[in-house]
Amino acid sequence: MNGVIALLAGLIFGLGLIVGGMTNPAKVLAFLDIAGDWDPSLAFVMAGAIAVGFFAFKNIGQHSKSWSGWPIQLPATTQIDAKLVIGAVMFGAGWGLAGFCPGPAVASVLTGGSQVWMFVASMLAGMGLYTLAVRRGWL
Repeated sequence: MNGVIALLAGLIFGLGLIVGGMTNPAKVLAFLDIAGDWDPSLAFVMAGAIAVGFFAFKNIGQHSKSWSGWPIQLPATTQIDAKLVIGAVMFGAGWGLAGFCPGPAVASVLTGGSQVWMFVASMLAGMGLYTLAVRRGWL
């Protein structure tokens, strides 16, 4: 049952990214280009996502398990440290250079062509390198 719930959640999330235009790198780059030909339409997509997330996280502390029965695991710390800042900068730089972030890239894998495959391959390689660095104690 948990697999079905996860699949449905992923499909709804991916459909929302597609409908909202987040899987179109040209649209994302136009949104990020505030000094040039700025397209503010993705601000509405982000505002909707923030609103849903705000209420979800506001009420999550009242529950120990998700609807599917899995334990809810929130980060143990809210401290802003160097790893968080470096990760955010890397995420933003990758998003600004490629026009993709992880969710929309995965949603675009079957339709996005070679750019998407290159981004996803690079993203997976980066995740692997990070995991290796943590296991070796480098980070």
